[in-house]
Amino acid sequence: MKLDILAFGAHPDDVEMGCGGTIAKSTSNGKKVGIVDLTRGELGTNGTVEIREEEANVASKILGVSFRMNLELEDGFIFNNKESQIKIVEVIRHYKPDIVLSNTQIDRHSDHGKASDLIYDACFISGLSKLKTSFEGSNQDPWRPKINLNYQQWNDFDPDVLIDVTNYMETKIESILSYNSQVIKNHTSKSTKINTEDFIDSISYRSKNYGRLIDVDYAEAFQSRRNIGINDISDLI
Repeated sequence: MKLDILAFGAHPDDVEMGCGGTIAKSTSNGKKVGIVDLTRGELGTNGTVEIREEEANVASKILGVSFRMNLELEDGFIFNNKESQIKIVEVIRHYKPDIVLSNTQIDRHSDHGKASDLIYDACFISGLSKLKTSFEGSNQDPWRPKINLNYQQWNDFDPDVLIDVTNYMETKIESILSYNSQVIKNHTSKSTKINTEDFIDSISYRSKNYGRLIDVDYAEAFQSRRNIGINDISDLI
C-alpha cells in the first residue's frame, strides 16, 4: 500500500494532539494516511498499554486512517541508534510515503525530541541504495520521503507551515477525547498536564491563534528542517 502521508508519534495520542486536524482533512480528501506509534506509552501516569491500544484504535477510525501500527520501542528510552533507525526505514520503504509528519524537535517530554531526530535521520538513510533491508520477507527498494514536517506539541515554536483545519477541528478534538484514560480526570486517575479542565480548550485556542495568522478559524503549525521547494510561484496561492 502506497501512502501519501505517514505520521509518527513517540506515544499513542501524540499524532492526534499534534496534527489530528491535518490528518482528518487529508483522509477526507482521499489521501491515504498511516500512523506509526513508536512506543506503547507504558510509562504514562494513567491508563494501561491495553487501554491505550483500544483508545488508539478508536481514534484511528475517527481520523479515517488506512492503518496504524506500533513499533514497541521502550517508552522513555527512545534512542536514535541503528536498530531503531532500521525499524523505521523498513516501514518507510514498505509504505513509500511522500510526506512524513513527526514529533517536534524541542519539547517538554524528552521522547518527543529524540523521536524527531530518529525519524529525520531514518528518512534520510531510507534513500541510500546500498542499505539493504527487508519487510515481511521481501527485499526493499530505497525510498526517501519528499517532505518531513514536525508538528507542534507542548512547547510553542515559530512555524514554517500553517494548515487550515477549520472544518476538521471537531474531528481532531473527538480523536483526542478517545484517549479517555489520558485526558479525562476521574476519581481514580492522577493529575497530569493533559487531564486538566482546560487542556482541550488549550488545544483549540492555540489552533485558533494560528488560524488568525492566516485568516481562517483554526490552523495547525509545522516546522521543517529543510527548505521546501515548489515548482511554480502560483503553488503558493
